Amino acid sequence: MRKGELTRQAILDVAVRMARYSGLSGLTIGSLAAAADMSKSGVYAHFKSKEALQLACMERNAEQFVDEVIRPALAKPRGVTRLRAIVEYWMRWYAHPGGCLFLAAAAEFDDLPGPLHDLMVTEQRDMLDSLARITATAVAEGEFREGTDVSQVAQEVFGILLSYNWMSRILSNPDAADRAWEAFDRLVDGRSN
Repeated sequence: MRKGELTRQAILDVAVRMARYSGLSGLTIGSLAAAADMSKSGVYAHFKSKEALQLACMERNAEQFVDEVIRPALAKPRGVTRLRAIVEYWMRWYAHPGGCLFLAAAAEFDDLPGPLHDLMVTEQRDMLDSLARITATAVAEGEFREGTDVSQVAQEVFGILLSYNWMSRILSNPDAADRAWEAFDRLVDGRSN
């Protein structure tokens, strides 16, 4: 990677950390420049506009999600073990200081048309598709009944994860993880052969 690309990635890592606290709307070239200890013109040279910065921040967040959640889960054996791993890593993802940028972006841009909304929707669909594909491997491995609706399982697992995030982060429920795993185990047990 060239120096300019390394600098851009370092700036985006700071941007992601900031956006987890302030949302993408609170992310500006000026605030990012101050946090990254750079000049505004130096940050501007990489992004040219607030929207370009926000889009790049969302893309960097997605790359981090793949590195921290998807790739480690895919390294696990196919089937329910892999599905369980993605849930485990995803729960860790939600524990990032400041919270989950995917959820913040969904709340910010759900009703606003434009490129930020479109990217947010694409990212949410990609996450559900990942869950569905991993569930399909559990069906192929014979760990879920043949004919299992993998999209339904993906939605239910996503719902468990969203509920876990809410119970853990918003309500500070000390039993949030145990309850999430109980719901996951009930789902898996109801689908297995």
